[in-house]
This record gives sequence, C-alpha cells and structure tokens, in this order.
Amino acid sequence: MKKNTQARRSFIKQASLLSAGLTIPISAKSYNRIIGSNERIRLAVAGLNSRGRAHIYAARSLKTHIDIAGLCDVDNRVFKKIFKEFPDYVSPDTTQYKDIRKLLDNQSIDAISIATPDHWHAPMAIMAMQAGKDVYLEKPSNYNPEEGDWLVEAQRKTGKVLQIGNQQRSGPTSIEIIEDIKAGIIGAPYFAKAWYSNTRGSIGNGKTANVPGWLDWDLWQGPAPRREYKDNYVHYNWHWFWHWGTGEINNNALHELDICRWALGVDIPNEVSSSGGRYHFDDDWEFYDTQIASFQFPENKMITWEGRSCTGLQYFDRGRGSSIHGTGGSVIMDRGGYEVYDLKNKLVKQEFERSSSATLNTLGIGGLDNLHMLNFVNAIKKGEKLRSHIGEAVKSNLMCHLGNMAQKYSKVLKVDTQTGRPIDDEAMQLWSREYQSGWKPEV
Repeated sequence: MKKNTQARRSFIKQASLLSAGLTIPISAKSYNRIIGSNERIRLAVAGLNSRGRAHIYAARSLKTHIDIAGLCDVDNRVFKKIFKEFPDYVSPDTTQYKDIRKLLDNQSIDAISIATPDHWHAPMAIMAMQAGKDVYLEKPSNYNPEEGDWLVEAQRKTGKVLQIGNQQRSGPTSIEIIEDIKAGIIGAPYFAKAWYSNTRGSIGNGKTANVPGWLDWDLWQGPAPRREYKDNYVHYNWHWFWHWGTGEINNNALHELDICRWALGVDIPNEVSSSGGRYHFDDDWEFYDTQIASFQFPENKMITWEGRSCTGLQYFDRGRGSSIHGTGGSVIMDRGGYEVYDLKNKLVKQEFERSSSATLNTLGIGGLDNLHMLNFVNAIKKGEKLRSHIGEAVKSNLMCHLGNMAQKYSKVLKVDTQTGRPIDDEAMQLWSREYQSGWKPEV
C-alpha cells in the first residue's frame, strides 16, 4: 500500500461525494458484466456460521432476484448445515469454497455478501470489488481506520456497488423519523444517546490446542499475522481479542451510533473520550464489557454510547436503542419503531415497524435484513441510491475506533475533522496494523 498523504486528506471529500449519491467516473473494467433489471443476481456468501445465514434468509426473501451461486467458509462442517436449513433455496450442488480467492476467480458470480470475522472484512471486500463483484459487507466495514480509507478508494476506482450492513438505515420507520427530525419535529437536535445491554457470559481462559480437523486455521487468520490456536477463539469469541476483533463498540454500538450521527446530521467528531473496562468477569476478554464513550462535534452537538455487555437492565424497555434530544422535544427509537415526546414529556407521535428484527442474539435475522438486501439488489439493477454506502459507513465506524483508542490509552482525543485522525501519536498506533505477508490489500 503506497503512503499517499493527499489521498488520506481527501478522505472526507470522497466520502461526501458518495454520501451525496454523486456519480464518480469508473473504468471500463466495471462494465464487464452489467446486470439487467430482469436478470437474477448470482450471489456468493462468505462466512456461514452466524450473520452469513441471515444474508441467505434475506436473499431467499428476494429469491425471484437472487440465486445462491457459491458458499465459502473455512469450517467444512457448515455446508451441510446450510443445505439442511435452506432445502427450498440453496441447492446441494452449490459450489463450496474454502479459499475466497478461488471463489473470486469464478467470473459467473456477480456479487458476494461477506459475514466473516472483522479482520477479514475490508481485505475481502477490496479483493471482491477488484475481481468485478458487487459487495454486501457486514459491519464493521473496516478493522481499523486505514482500511476505511482503502475501501472508499477501492469503491471509487472500481465503481462497484458496496453496501454496508447497517440495516436500520433501510427501516421505514427510521427513515421516516429522521426526515421528521430534519423537518423540525423536535426543534434543533443537539444531543443523542445510544445504548446496548446484554447478559453475555464469560469466555474463560483459553488453552493452546490442536487445530480441529474441520477448521483451516491458516485461512481463518488470513490477513492477520499468525498466532497459535486456542480453544476459546472460534467461532464467536474472536470479537473480544484485539488481534481479530474490534470490541462491543464496533460489534453493536456501531448500529446505534450510526443512527445518532444520521439524526444529528454530523460527520467527524473533534473530541472523543471514554471510560470503562472489563469488570464483570476475569477471563481472556481483552476489550470492555462496560464502556461509556462521548463524542463532541464542531457543530456544537454531542453523542454518547453506554455499553453493558454483561448486565441486561434496559432503558425504556429496550435492550438497545437511541434517544435524540432537541430544543423542542425528544425521540426514542430502535429497530422496532419510534416515539416522539414534547418538552413536557407528552407522547405526540408513535410508529411501529411492520416487520420485527432480532436485537440481542448473535444472528440478528429480521425484516430489516430483507429491506437492506433489496436496496442492494436495486442498486445493482437500477442504480438506486444505497442506504448505507461506504462514504457514510466509514464515518460511523471511525467513531467506534476512536472510542476504543480513547479507552485503551485513557485519553481525551482531539481529532482532525478533515482526516478523522486523532492528534495523538500513541492513539495513532491503532490507525493501521501489520499484515501477514502476501495479504496486505493493494488499492
């Protein structure tokens, strides 16, 4: 990856162009395969043990538009599970891949959805776009901020559709209330609070072990420098290790912080602070089960997130959600709908989402997935504007990375709002990472 200061400085400019839905010139390579409005999209799914299954459910809801043309996972047990779970939709003859590079060589595959561990997200999406595939990428879009820059640049160069899995952006009630907020239903919005509470258990203390015969540990690690296998890494607990995961703030806060930022109409914070720790259990979990992160914006607005991974007491009878506060009232919203209150706390408007979505489990299947996947399909076929394009998604993802930086180094970070970079050499250690030889993305 070439170090290009000018490219980094243009991050916000490129993201803003994408946010506005403006057309960016693309190469002739991008037109190698143009999908007509009546043609079915041949979709491959990578990462099948958790959110990848939700992607298949969403694709099945649009089965007149999407064929599952490939399945990719480094766990060789999961393919039989998929065929059993989707007997009416996924053919047992569907090509199975262990190595994503071989899948991307298949020119008959139009698009790929990615639900792998976080350290794989950006490298795989970049490889896919460069191979001519449109991409539906689960959040977080990037394991570190530098990868966010690369994703923006790769999408610009290839012109491929890149939808990020912030599914609430496609929720009809969320779209409606954001429009109402912009129209002044609560006056001028200036503060938003996001929260998440769950009852996760301990991950214990892992022991070095032989790699199970069903797992390709080398390909599972992919872009990450190699480490010995331990028995509490796979399949979910990798979230809580810095080497592969990005913590609860990227795992769950990202959804609500994205909504808060959308509601307030802000981009990059100029100051970030955080407090918390690993309090509930004494185990291998390296991130924080309790965290309160605060983000100040130059527009004189503020967002906070309170995360409690191991204590499930809810706010407003919601395990997760957002509250938006303005000069004329407040909004409480989540994936199921919203409530609007005036300054005297009188309920003045309420709407419920027609289709429900899971909120606290690790799979998260629901109606918002279907709507988000439909938006992805329509972007490919009709040029419909994406609900969560990379230009917006990286800004919300950046908030989470900055929150982790502030927490890890116990600092109030000042941030350059043109580049998103913290003005702190120690915090900048988390801006990028070392890659396994041969796996560093080239953009």
